[in-house]
Amino acid sequence: MSTLTGKQRRYLRGLGHGLDPVVQIGKQGLTDAVVAALDDALGQHELVKVRIGTEAPEDRHEIAERLGPTLKAEVAQVLGRTVLLYRRHPKEPKIRLPKESADDARETLPDDDED
Repeated sequence: MSTLTGKQRRYLRGLGHGLDPVVQIGKQGLTDAVVAALDDALGQHELVKVRIGTEAPEDRHEIAERLGPTLKAEVAQVLGRTVLLYRRHPKEPKIRLPKESADDARETLPDDDED
């Protein structure tokens, strides 16, 4: 899966702001059942929130790092104990990500006219 640009992450964070978590990770951590539920949710919604309980055995950032590759999804945000995941639907995408504009690309390039 391709890496999201900053502009795309901001867009997804905006879309995800009003979402409720669809899956909660508890004291058993990242189980096969949790992965299956998230895989199904991503297939239906493309963008899902995951709540990581305080009793989860792993750190929230470790869980987020494992979720991305396991689900072939992008981690759009980790905020507190909430992870926002995005995976584009292969046939009928519902979310259209903004493209990187020429202005955005120029901002990331170093200036050649430095004295």
